[in-house]
This record gives sequence, C-alpha cells and structure tokens, in this order.
Amino acid sequence: MRRQLPVLGTLLLLGAGGCTLPSVPSPDPSVPIPVAAAATVYRHNAHADIILSRLFQTYTLDGQGEISPLRLAALYTDQLPSNDISRRLSAAYQFPIFNTIGETLTLGGATLAVEGVLLIAEHGDYPRSPTGNTAYPKRRFWDETVAVFRRSGRVVPVFMDKHLADNWSDAKAIYDEAQALNIPLMAGSSIPVTWRKPAADVRRGTLLKAIVMITYGATDSYGFHALEAVQALAEQRQGGETGIASVQCLTNEAVWEAMAQGRVPPELFQAAWNRLPRHLNGSRPLQQAVRRPILFLLNYADGLQAAVIELNGAAGEWAGAWQYADGTIESCQFWTQEGRPGAHFTLLLNGIEEMIKTGNPAWPVERTLLTSGALDALLQSRLQGGIPLETPHLRISYQSAWRWKEPPPPPPTRPWSGP
Repeated sequence: MRRQLPVLGTLLLLGAGGCTLPSVPSPDPSVPIPVAAAATVYRHNAHADIILSRLFQTYTLDGQGEISPLRLAALYTDQLPSNDISRRLSAAYQFPIFNTIGETLTLGGATLAVEGVLLIAEHGDYPRSPTGNTAYPKRRFWDETVAVFRRSGRVVPVFMDKHLADNWSDAKAIYDEAQALNIPLMAGSSIPVTWRKPAADVRRGTLLKAIVMITYGATDSYGFHALEAVQALAEQRQGGETGIASVQCLTNEAVWEAMAQGRVPPELFQAAWNRLPRHLNGSRPLQQAVRRPILFLLNYADGLQAAVIELNGAAGEWAGAWQYADGTIESCQFWTQEGRPGAHFTLLLNGIEEMIKTGNPAWPVERTLLTSGALDALLQSRLQGGIPLETPHLRISYQSAWRWKEPPPPPPTRPWSGP
C-alpha cells in the first residue's frame, strides 16, 4: 500500500509537522507487486540469494514451488565478489541491476517506481565495529532509500534483513525517521517464525518468570537470531513489552561460574538442552567441549530474566525454554532447514509479502529495535570486561498482535551446494 507525502511547491512537509495519506492499493491481486532490493553481496546461499531469488525461482528455489506475489523489479549490489551470481540471474530472469540505490528505486527514472523495498545488508567484506559487530552499511542503505522517498513525495514499505543496525545510534535514528515519515518498516530474523519442535509458544497474557535460549555460531550474527527468538517469546507475556533495564555479557570461566551460581536457571537450561536433537560434545562435560562459552544476561524492566548461552562445540542448533510465574516450564527447538531451499526464509518472506500487500508490518519493528539495542549493549558489556550495564534507552514499551503459527511441513532438503 502506497502512502503519499504531502508536497507544497518543491518542499516536502516531513517530520513532526508532516503527515501521510494512504493511497488505494491495486485491486488486482493477480498482478505481481514490483519491489526493489539493495544487497551487500549476491552470492550462492547468501541472504540475498535465499530471500530475493524466491521472487523469481519460486519458494523452493527450483522453479517448482509456490510463486511469490512480489516481483523483483530492480537490484543494487554494494560489492561484487568473484562468486557473484546476480549478473547471471539478471540475464536469466530479466531484472535490471543499477549502480546506485537511487536508480534502483526509480528504475532509472526521476521518482519512486516500486511498491516495496528490501534492504538485505548481510554478508560481504565489511569492517568490524569496536564491539565486534560487523558494520554493514544499513544506515547508508536506509538514508539513500529515504532520499528517494523525499524526492518522490511518497513512501512504500521497507524490510531490513536482521537487525536495524550494528549500533544503537543508527538503529534508533532509522526507527525514528520511519515513525516521523510514517514509513511501514519491518526487520528481523527468520528464527521467530520458523518451525518449533514441539509446536509451542508462550501462553498469551501469562506472567513469565524466565527464558533461557541456547545458541551457537558467530556471536554477533547468530546471537542476534537467539535474542530475537527470546524477544518474540517475551512480548507475548502479560502486559506486553516494557523494555530491558540492564544487560551483562560474560565469557569463558565466568560463564561456568554464573551457571554454578544459578544465574542460568538449571531446570530451564536442561529443558532447552533436552530439545536439541544432537549434542556435539558426546559424553564430555560442557566445560571440556566448549572452549569459549558466552553468556548474555538480560534483566527486563518488569522483572523477567532472560539468558542466552552460546555453546560452540556442544550445540549446533537453537533451543529455548521458558518458565511461567506458577513454575510451569515449556520448551522447544527452533528448527531451521539447513539445506536448500532453507524454507524458514520462505516463512520470513511471507511476512514481508504481507506488509507490502497491506502496508502494515506483519510483526512489530519495535521487537527488532529492542533486540538490536540489546545486542549492541551486550557487546559493549563484553568489550568492557563483562560489567553489568544499565540500559535506560532500552525501556521500550510496545504491544504485539503477532502470534507464532505452526507452518506446514517444509519441502525436501537439498544440499546447500546444489542449485
């Protein structure tokens, strides 16, 4: 759904005094909706491939699956590695590639010419921030997108892959500008929407006491996935979300000490651990199998406690457990299809499609804003030797209407290396 920005002469009335008016969406659902995309890199199995390629290779990435209601009208790639596949796909599927984001959104013309924008800033050769977070050009992608909106006098929905930015300042600036200009904005991970084994979710409107999540992989990227899975659970509790009061990141021996002190509720850790279908450590104690454990501790403003523990060497999948105020514990694995077509990305794309068709985000962007800020604060804590950090800026309140729904069974898995 397009939203018109009011224009007075050549000046756009934007910001606190501005407003936007929704226009009438296309009445014909059979006509694919044109969208533009900006990606850091477009190589086999990069996020650009497993999200954007679904728009022309169907949901199963082989031309045999369900067809997306979106059409990739134009693409921008920020880097062109030797294993780039975007130019080959452009020739095969007849979508243009432009040299700038501005040209991509206008299809080489003067004004916005698409009905949605996907910003896939994940993977590629980019520097690390002082905290260890990869500094993807998310703010630049966003700024160049908004510049086109301003010139054109209208906005369209925008999806940003994973976190809003690698630092709080940029994430909050992006969120604030989207609010000021009434830009439908959605971001985030595929983990909240993926399969859960067994099918489970926090009972809506129930008091929660604690959440524990087991994660693996790179701390900045996979840690974000785990944190957003925690937040998707937490936002379902009684009263909705009221924000995070403080965080702490512990590493190495301090993790085992914290677990021995009960800072990670042992019954919740065990419930999550039992949901993992395989344990990479065999029968060895965790302290021997995991050489560099990392622990995220989050204290929510309403008293909810959450812990995310990275166990590389012992865990290779995500699992979580949560405890209600009455002591009841529930748990599940967050299952992802680790092979082509990586069908959990279809579930993510379905949310993007819903937003672009309706103009309304499928889940609240505040979830990703809070998660982005929490990850940044946790990495700041690690940089400062694991000290607790107060986070008054993360006292973000929101109510979520989103609920996890069990997806249908995934299609057959092919090797990641295959087409």
